[in-house]
Amino acid sequence: MTRLLLVRHAHPSANWDHDVDAGLDGLGDRQARALIGALAPNGSMPIVTSPLRRTRETAAPLAEHWGLTPLVADAVGEIPSPVDDLAGRGAWLRTVLAGRWSDAGPELHRWRRVLLDALHAIVVPTVVVSHYVAINTAVGAAAGDDRLVTFSPGHASITELAVDDGVLRVVALGAEATTTIQ
Repeated sequence: MTRLLLVRHAHPSANWDHDVDAGLDGLGDRQARALIGALAPNGSMPIVTSPLRRTRETAAPLAEHWGLTPLVADAVGEIPSPVDDLAGRGAWLRTVLAGRWSDAGPELHRWRRVLLDALHAIVVPTVVVSHYVAINTAVGAAAGDDRLVTFSPGHASITELAVDDGVLRVVALGAEATTTIQ
């Protein structure tokens, strides 16, 4: 069994429909540092992050604490938007999040398959710093749930999955590690 700790990025300085690649704000910086206390007791493990700033900045304090360099992987990145303008992206995302995988188009199915294949390929306990939709996608696949959104992980929350003989299983849903940080 391989343990995967899926961390949603900490609080960003702007939403997805206001900045394509926002970093963290002050609260997000504090949440990222608080992840050290939540995850360091597990012992050093590899860290995989999405290429976006908010995930890399979330992973940075823990990586520094453990003395390692995170692997940046497109496969655990944000859901791809077919719309380039920021306002259009927000409207598209709200519509998609209310939907089901069975209604999604081929581009989203490719993204989902790449994400799930990447998670299945991890063979050692690993911290994966990713995004709301990516974490929901993994949880939905593990639970056999067709909805794009199955729960609402908070910023800097930790969702634990296990990969057992090639099968994803939910161990714990997105408990916020930093609920008392303001």
